Amino acid sequence: MSKRKTVLIFEDDTIILEVITVVLTDLGFHVEVSETSHDIIQKVESTEPDLILMDNWIPNIGGVEATRLLKADDRFKHIPVIYVSANNDIESLAVSAGADDFLSKPFDLDDLDDIVNKYI
Repeated sequence: MSKRKTVLIFEDDTIILEVITVVLTDLGFHVEVSETSHDIIQKVESTEPDLILMDNWIPNIGGVEATRLLKADDRFKHIPVIYVSANNDIESLAVSAGADDFLSKPFDLDDLDDIVNKYI
C-alpha cells in the first residue's frame, strides 16, 4: 500500500481551513495545516507534502513571498503550489509568486477536488 498523499495548507481563516481539511481528508489525503508562512521551509521539511495550498494573505510574510522562498529551494521547488485567494488579480499574483496553479475564493468543492487531483 502506498503512503497517503499529504497536502499542506497555509491558511489563517479557520473556517476555510476546516472545510478544506474535511474535504481533502474525505478524499483520502493526509492534511497538515499552518496558519503562518514565515517558517514555510521548516514546515515543508517536517511534513514532506505532495501538494501545497497557499493563501495570499497568510501571516507573516504573505503567500507570494512564501511561495518564492519555496520555489527558490532546490529541495522543494518540484512541489506543486496552488495559490488560493479572493483577490481579483489572483492569476497575476500566482504567476509572480511562481505558483503552479491557482484557485479563486470562494471556490466550490468540486474545483478543489479537481485541482488537487490534477497535481497528485
